[in-house]
Amino acid sequence: MKLMIHELGAARACLTKGALKPAFKMLARVSRIQTQLNQSWDVLSTMTPADYSTFRDALGLSSGFQSYQYRMIEFMLGNKNRAMLAPHRHRADLHAPLLAALEAPSLYDEAVRLLARSGFAIDAAELGRDLSLPRVANDSVRAAWLGVYQTTGAHWDLYELAEELVDLEDGFRQWRFRHLTTVERIIGAKRGTGGTAGVGYLREAINVRLFPELWDVRTAL
Repeated sequence: MKLMIHELGAARACLTKGALKPAFKMLARVSRIQTQLNQSWDVLSTMTPADYSTFRDALGLSSGFQSYQYRMIEFMLGNKNRAMLAPHRHRADLHAPLLAALEAPSLYDEAVRLLARSGFAIDAAELGRDLSLPRVANDSVRAAWLGVYQTTGAHWDLYELAEELVDLEDGFRQWRFRHLTTVERIIGAKRGTGGTAGVGYLREAINVRLFPELWDVRTAL
C-alpha cells in the first residue's frame, strides 16, 4: 500500500502540472498493485469460521479503521470523512498527514481542475468547494466529461485519463466486493471487531462512488 500511496500522490502532482503521460504510467502501476491486493483475498477466503474463531477474541476492538495507509488511499481517491481521523488522534505523526490529505485536493479534484484549465465550463462553486467533504456529482463536470467522450479525437489525453480513472475505481470496487464476500463467508452477519455492522457496513461501502460523473456519462452517450 505504501507504493500505491506514493504513485497516487505522484500522479496527482502530474495532473496539477498537466503532465498526463507520466500520470498514465503511474496509474498503470497502481492498477498492477490493485491486482495483487485483490488476489490476496483468494488466500484469505480459505479461512473457515472455525479457523477465525480460534483468534478473533484476541483482536479485541482492532479493525481496518486503524490502517493509516488504507485511510490515506481513501482520502487521496476522494472518499473524505473527517470522522475517520479519530482512530489516529493518538499518533501525531499519522494524524497530521491524514488531516493534510483530508483537506487537500483528491486525484479526481485535480482531474476536474484540469478539465477547467482545458476550456470546459466547470461551475465556480465546484472548483471552490470544501475539499474535506466527499464530492457530490456535478452537472457541469458531467457535461465536461460528456464533451470529452463525444470528441475523443480532440481530447484524447483527457479521454485516456477518464478511462484510467474508471479502471482505478473498477479495481477498488472489486477489492471492496471481495472484502464483503470474504467477511460474509467467515463471520456471517456478526458485528465487526471495530464496532461496525460488519457485512452491512461493507455492503454500504460498495455503493460509494469515487468518480460519479465518469459512470453517469455512460448513460448519456
